[in-house]
Amino acid sequence: MGACEREIRTVHATWIEAVNAGDLVRLLALMADDAVFFSPGQAPSGREEFSANFSAAHQQFRIRCLSELEEVVVVGAVAFTRSRDALFVTPRGGGEATQFAGHRLTVYRQQPESRWLLARDAHTLSSVEKSDRQM
Repeated sequence: MGACEREIRTVHATWIEAVNAGDLVRLLALMADDAVFFSPGQAPSGREEFSANFSAAHQQFRIRCLSELEEVVVVGAVAFTRSRDALFVTPRGGGEATQFAGHRLTVYRQQPESRWLLARDAHTLSSVEKSDRQM
């Protein structure tokens, strides 16, 4: 494994830790200014929409994300990861967690100072029936 792949793996792990901690400031620091997010059934969104949605979700729910990297490919100053994710969303007021699962494809760009930032992110997360839950 090369240095760039190790760096991408670290960025991915840091992203998941920040999601779980509700740390929007850290997430924004890992994101390119022109980042675009793709979610099923929604129009693509950028940093501002991501920030608003993330903050609103963390106010209403406790969120825990598990992510298993299945592939990391680095080509010059661009890289992508493919992961299998599970997301557990529990209402802060009490109640049972809802689980979502699916795959994610994330594109990173290396910056002039060599750090890697998330540039594009697309996922296929969908609700998991209780009988199908495994994580």
